[in-house]
Amino acid sequence: MPAFAPTTRLETHEVTNQPPEFAGRNLYETDLAFREGVGREGGAWLDAPFSALGAAVGSEQVLEWGEQANRFPPELVTFDRYGRRVDEARFHPAYHQLMALAMEHRIHDIAWAADKPGGHVGHLGLLALFTQAEAGVMCPINMTYAAVPALRTQPDVAGPWLGKLIGGRYDAPLRPIPGKAGITVGMAMTEKQGGSDVRANSTRAHRLESSNPRAYRLVGHKWFCSAPMSDGFLTLAYTDRGLSCFLVPRLTPDGERNTIRVMRLKDKLGNRSNASSEIEYHDAYAELLGDEGEGVKVIIDMVHHTRLGTMGGTLGIMRMALAQAVHQVSGRRAFQKTLIDQPTMTAVIADLAVEYEAAVALSLRVARAFDAEDAAGRAFARLSVAVGKYWLTKRNPNFVYECMECHGGVGYVEETPMPRLFRESPLNAIWEGSGNVIALDILRTLAREPLALEAYAAEIAEARSADHRLDAAATDLLDRLAKRVPAESDARWTAERLALVLQGALLVRHAPPAVADAFCATRLGDEGGRSFGILPGGADVDTIVARQRLEA
Repeated sequence: MPAFAPTTRLETHEVTNQPPEFAGRNLYETDLAFREGVGREGGAWLDAPFSALGAAVGSEQVLEWGEQANRFPPELVTFDRYGRRVDEARFHPAYHQLMALAMEHRIHDIAWAADKPGGHVGHLGLLALFTQAEAGVMCPINMTYAAVPALRTQPDVAGPWLGKLIGGRYDAPLRPIPGKAGITVGMAMTEKQGGSDVRANSTRAHRLESSNPRAYRLVGHKWFCSAPMSDGFLTLAYTDRGLSCFLVPRLTPDGERNTIRVMRLKDKLGNRSNASSEIEYHDAYAELLGDEGEGVKVIIDMVHHTRLGTMGGTLGIMRMALAQAVHQVSGRRAFQKTLIDQPTMTAVIADLAVEYEAAVALSLRVARAFDAEDAAGRAFARLSVAVGKYWLTKRNPNFVYECMECHGGVGYVEETPMPRLFRESPLNAIWEGSGNVIALDILRTLAREPLALEAYAAEIAEARSADHRLDAAATDLLDRLAKRVPAESDARWTAERLALVLQGALLVRHAPPAVADAFCATRLGDEGGRSFGILPGGADVDTIVARQRLEA
């Protein structure tokens, strides 16, 4: 809370009927569904780090950093004042404070440093919590986390990097890796002519005459290079043997700036605190990860893990939007009633709450699958993360819009967090594979890995006979998939039904009956509408809404 309350008595009127300040709450402890899910899927050991981060990101200071980092986005500095080439994105101090806080709370490495089950639940959940304060810094944090599997394919190259990544702290200045307290890792894959079709890339890699057999020079461009101030990047380039994966450091082994030219920063709709750039490689030094021609195989593990982060980021945006809506309608009265107690508004909040609880259950279950060591568990993770990313990110923009409408006109004003949340809401559906790419990837997984569908069916079977609408939807879906892999024209239908059936199965097993029944009736049955706020007459909206009305 501010040190001094603002003046409420103005010259012409007294300010009344407004909610109190939102800041000053623990964003973890006030989120019952999330707390339950973290404990169930990750374990009790996560409660302490989650509570600590929840208090931090709900503070007035950190929420203000989030606003500042987006109000003052990064700027590209191509040359220093002496005319020397630097190619740097320079950030507002709030950005650096947020990055330091994120790494202090181990979002980037909890999955790899924690020697216990639930590490990936820790990553997704902490990322979701932090996103509520600021989404942009989670891009470099999530990529740093996701780089670990790709780096581990080549220990002789990546050993020093992993030693600084796992257990590392935020250390922004550019200097050689051995002297840093910690590092971040970015990604540069797509090119103008190819986009998601990385095999259309034209960047070339040429072996260097060097004692290091993995040393190459790269020539080409990247249309999207996320977080260009990272210490290094995973990138794709062609050798004579095919598309290959490389680690490109910002400093060469002799300590010179690598010849990575930052051509411009993207002027994005949202995610403005985060620098997204276009770059060119001018004989840039790089080291090969894995075998030549196996680049997609190496980097796909990074993409697999970044997709988990897109689910976490989406969950965090949804939660903050819903929390702001509940806060607003709980603190305003109209027509002699608090807004949240007006039946039509109650139905809207209840429907949004059901959507959020389903997103929580799906996200945390998918995260737990990333800890699986058996073949079936890994196959389920590959399928379910694509399913989850597809569906949650598709639902997110309309979800945030509906939360914005709960505020009335003030929700459209930049002084509130709602416009920033709305601008963030489409992004996770676009990067790390847009909707069609993800839906087609789901079809490929179903075709190439029968074990993935078997694992999915086994997960659904745990909820059999709990709800007749779920049973009918699951039987229809699994019968169709047993007959054949769907045609590409049915890819989006398949992704959507896989997600809804899995969400329904998780809710009937783990959520309160009021939540599960409302979900199955409206998402799997025929009692819902095409917008939020349409629930069957018998829905227990009071119980659903009560789970969202926890005090700070």
